[in-house]
Amino acid sequence: MAYLLTKTFHLVFVIAWMSTVFYLPRILVNIAEAGDAPDVRARLVLMGRRLYRFGHTMFGIAFLLGLALWLHFHIAGGWLHAKLALVVLMMTHYSVAGRWLKGVDAGRPLPSSKALRWFNEVPVLLLVAIVWLVLAKPF
Repeated sequence: MAYLLTKTFHLVFVIAWMSTVFYLPRILVNIAEAGDAPDVRARLVLMGRRLYRFGHTMFGIAFLLGLALWLHFHIAGGWLHAKLALVVLMMTHYSVAGRWLKGVDAGRPLPSSKALRWFNEVPVLLLVAIVWLVLAKPF
């Protein structure tokens, strides 16, 4: 029972984190397209900051629950190492988005909205690979 509850909450917090991973680059696209509308930009930056902070909290809880699954329930295998490598890439992607958001406050320009749209697609590919590894456990 403890295993299923831990796994359930891990998954719920991963889903909450993934929502921020998908939405933060979208906010960056909107900032890039806001042009010279300072009130719109300020609102979007505020939303981005709150979302980024929320995402870090969700990731932290998901990480602790995943650690509990690994240590207490002895989940192991090559698939887990591959999954964790992809999660590190996902967190790197998220951190880059956060740095760009902080750069907006410092007056640095964002990449083009088209580049940001492509950047927004990277987590989809990572998520597909992560889910496949977890379900198939190929090695």
